Amino acid sequence: MRNLIGREKEHKRFMRHYISNKAEFIALFGRRRVGKTFLVKSLFESEFSFYATGMQNGDTQTQINNFNNEIINFGGEKLKEASNWSEAFNNLHHLIENKLTKGKKVIFLDEISWMGMSNSDFISALDFFWNRWISSRDDVLLIVCGSATSWIMDNIVNDTGGLHNRLTDHIQLEPFSLSECEEFLRDKGVSMPRYQILEFYMIFGGIPYYLDFIEADRSLAQNIDRMYFEKGAPLKKEYDNLFRALFKNADNYIKIIEVLASKRTGMSRKDMTVALKQKSGGTFSKILSDLISCGFVEEYLAFGKQKRDCLYRLVDPFTFFHLTFSDKQKRFTENYWLHYSITPAHSAWSGYAFELACLLHLPQIKSSLGISGVLTQASSWRSISSSPGVQIDLVLERSDKVVHLCEMKFTSTEYTIAKSYGDELRRKKAIFLTETNTKKAVHTTLVTTYGLMNNEYSSEVLFQLTMNDLYR
Repeated sequence: MRNLIGREKEHKRFMRHYISNKAEFIALFGRRRVGKTFLVKSLFESEFSFYATGMQNGDTQTQINNFNNEIINFGGEKLKEASNWSEAFNNLHHLIENKLTKGKKVIFLDEISWMGMSNSDFISALDFFWNRWISSRDDVLLIVCGSATSWIMDNIVNDTGGLHNRLTDHIQLEPFSLSECEEFLRDKGVSMPRYQILEFYMIFGGIPYYLDFIEADRSLAQNIDRMYFEKGAPLKKEYDNLFRALFKNADNYIKIIEVLASKRTGMSRKDMTVALKQKSGGTFSKILSDLISCGFVEEYLAFGKQKRDCLYRLVDPFTFFHLTFSDKQKRFTENYWLHYSITPAHSAWSGYAFELACLLHLPQIKSSLGISGVLTQASSWRSISSSPGVQIDLVLERSDKVVHLCEMKFTSTEYTIAKSYGDELRRKKAIFLTETNTKKAVHTTLVTTYGLMNNEYSSEVLFQLTMNDLYR
């Protein structure tokens, strides 16, 4: 098995529960392909007293049959074969009772949502299994895991029935940061400069499953073509599979994703419902909440606004990439990215994709600015009365009365501020000061790939960061 990269915080939390003197019940969730199963197996595979995984689209009997087979594989061959979930968990209870191993007995139920979606009796059986037989023990670690984050949240984490407040911990596994992507590729034997790792991240995000497709003997462009554009590419249908594996009625989720992708600066709830021609009711709220829980959409505030005025934007790099290039994927099957990456159009796409990468690395940006310990709120801001209008995608408002107006520029060399852009930076700051009437110190801050070329206009920028700061 490949070495475990990153995940230090999650590792410590799991180990704390493993060595405790009481029964532990942990829910692990996160988007598809993020490495949940790999994490648990890396930590506990040699300690498993039982492991079963749900089968996608399997009906109730198929799931139970699979569960029965795993009972046999882990030493329960003498137990009567279960015909329903109550009997299946009763068998699991007897299996655990007969385990004489020292230390925690680890039970891992993977893709639990696939087990439970087809039959509501699953949750009641799991509830009885935990509350009647396991919770009073001191030697069991029960881990449930799934990609369908919304199902896990509704039925396990926020359950109002027998599992209410029974979890001892719940852990959401996030995609890799840039530094973890770099470490993953190094462990895989792939030598790639940070600029190219960054561009890969701007396309596929920090998803280990996607990173694992990179081949060391191909260029970045060749790898992207092979993974996404070529005939039979392994990620050619990933977008559809991604949402259909996570959500029932996936089309309703995809509609919201696509309308958000059309407005890169974000949208209000009202704007979304108008664009979708639907009511802002409970169903819409549930779908939006699910997309936020799964990490596809971010809820954020505009500078100076209240909670009721929050905005929403798409923050999943691969989803944004697919919606930008899916038509090209259908028409080009060879060397598309190899040619596209040297065209002016690449700059238009990469500009926003780099902004998105920066938004996903706010802790690293704060650390590089020396404000990790300062309470900071990230927001955006759009002018109301100026013409032409002004948009600032990232505003960092510090509790020590300082505001950073952040600009992001993705270039293959040092960035040079031209006179027109210098004038624009000065104008943005002036309009921000006038319209917000803020009394805080306001500093223009620039994040670039290779830094800023000094010239007569570079003094407009007080703080500057490079892509290396994103790798902290």
